[in-house]
Amino acid sequence: MMKFQVLQERFGYSSFRNGQEAIIDAVLKQQDVLAMLPTGTGKSLCYQLPGYLIKGTVLIISPLISLMQDQVEQLALIGERKAIALNSFLNSRARAKALQNLNQYRFIYISPEMLRMEGMIDRLKNVSISLFVIDEAHCISQWGHDFRPDYLSLGEIRECLGAPPALALTATAQKEVRDDIKHYLKLKNPNEFIYSVDRPNIAIMIERVQTANEKKQRLLELVRQLKKPGIIYFSSKRVAEEMVEHLKLNGVKAVAAYHGGMDQEQRILIQQQFLNDQLNVICATSAFGMGVNKNNIRFVIHFHMPGQVESYLQEIGRAGRDGQESVAILMYSPGDEELPLRLSEYELPEKWQIDAYFNTCQLKNETDLVAELRLSETQLRFLKHYYLLNSQDIEQQINKVKTIRMKRLNYKVNKVWQMYRWIQSTDCRRKQIITIFGENDYSKPADCCDICTFDLSNYYEELTHIENLSSNSWVKRLQQLLKQEVNPL
Repeated sequence: MMKFQVLQERFGYSSFRNGQEAIIDAVLKQQDVLAMLPTGTGKSLCYQLPGYLIKGTVLIISPLISLMQDQVEQLALIGERKAIALNSFLNSRARAKALQNLNQYRFIYISPEMLRMEGMIDRLKNVSISLFVIDEAHCISQWGHDFRPDYLSLGEIRECLGAPPALALTATAQKEVRDDIKHYLKLKNPNEFIYSVDRPNIAIMIERVQTANEKKQRLLELVRQLKKPGIIYFSSKRVAEEMVEHLKLNGVKAVAAYHGGMDQEQRILIQQQFLNDQLNVICATSAFGMGVNKNNIRFVIHFHMPGQVESYLQEIGRAGRDGQESVAILMYSPGDEELPLRLSEYELPEKWQIDAYFNTCQLKNETDLVAELRLSETQLRFLKHYYLLNSQDIEQQINKVKTIRMKRLNYKVNKVWQMYRWIQSTDCRRKQIITIFGENDYSKPADCCDICTFDLSNYYEELTHIENLSSNSWVKRLQQLLKQEVNPL
């Protein structure tokens, strides 16, 4: 079966999107590949289509349960029954059955943490793995915006599995991150396909407000006015939930919160409701969006300032996957940079937590240790990785980890200030973004950004577009109708 036949019969497409065919051709030649494609341009097809043309199993390492679940469900919709996601969402019975029959699957999705579970590598050695896929590959780099220490061992794991050809996929990775990907995955003379991060159909806007209350009220106006569906990103689970209640109390329907503090079943339900147009607006943390295959998202709003340009770009890229005009709005009030600066510190363990963990982790169970040291999931993952990785005496380990922490923190802080400078700049926002990623050329769309040409009313719902509705627009509309009755012309 030829690739175009698979494209049409399996996936229902008549042509490839930009970059897909070249990447697929390299994969089919069993070459190592590093590919950077903008969010929403169909990265998953680059390994799913070859899965029908090469013998054996495609192993996909993916960082999020929701991402894995969505991919397996999307494959099921096209009739694929030999796909599974190995994660904590599987109950023990289903997992045991799946592990006994791994060699029967065409696609196996797995998290890097589960890859390191006892006995998992031995089980996978009995599977004929024809392609080793690393989704969201920027997670492998300490300079990446979603660094996951467990990704660092993927190169060794790949070698343990016979060093199958690798496909590393990402949407946003600057040169130092791409270099890390190649190094840690041990890619051999990889084909690199680096495409522009620019999405010309997404207009970019900074909405400036002075106070928190003004920001809250302006958000309500925007949600009422803008074409839907849309996503509003928050850096706080609590604020996301509070904003849902605020929007509902003020007449906004079909809105829900989504964040990592919710149980898995609830998150999957909300994601499915959004995909099926039962929800119009999602108030979410960054946990939402990866792998969500919804092509008609018309707006993405950031209520809080993102910690870096890379994560901002990935999140706004969830809009306009159908190629239609969409808008990205970042709301900024003076002092907003303080929150991402605090979060940068919170994501890493403090020095006293490093000391305590390395000195007591062998004496206490993990649950008690997490509670006693007040460790977040991210902090625990960081500590566990570097504890298992090192073999020096305890003081050497502690000092090394503190040095790693400081380098990582300095990098994250610098990224926050880069984002701040981008917000405060008076130069074209699109031009600045592509320059950060080492690009030079771009075509300026009709609606580019708030610095250049931009008309926000182009993104209003039809009624709002005509009348430029405000929060009391129904009163104005009624007055207009009454006036017309009295004065027809």
